[in-house]
Amino acid sequence: MARMNRPAPVEVCHKNMRFLITHNPSNTTLSTFIQDLKKYGATTVVRVCEVTYDKTPLEKDGISVMDWPFDDGAPPPSKVVDDWLSLLKAKFCEDPGCCVAVHCVAGLGRKRRGAINSKQLTYLEKYRPKQRLRFKDPHNHKNKCCIM
Repeated sequence: MARMNRPAPVEVCHKNMRFLITHNPSNTTLSTFIQDLKKYGATTVVRVCEVTYDKTPLEKDGISVMDWPFDDGAPPPSKVVDDWLSLLKAKFCEDPGCCVAVHCVAGLGRKRRGAINSKQLTYLEKYRPKQRLRFKDPHNHKNKCCIM
């Protein structure tokens, strides 16, 4: 069986938030996937695609997996967006600087030009923030805000 080349994870940082965009692992690539998560300190994985691997080994290593699947190529439903924002608010308020990993079926491939389809582009153009994520800076008494 030919071995698939998996792209390296991509870390995206904004203020005190860190995200890890990863490939969609399978049970055969799960050990490498877990190593990558540990390397970046990710303790939560959000998978927005159908199940392609057993999450039990991740959970045994203290990594929680959130399953919020929606159709590939489609914009996320409101419930997924609301759950995502609630998760981020909880994670980054309790542990500023932590890392949340996320993957879909082909998310890393979407970095190339022209890879976002018209439905997704329209969704992004029309999206208006619903919540603000507020974080306290221990060195400053003012709240730091990030609109998601």
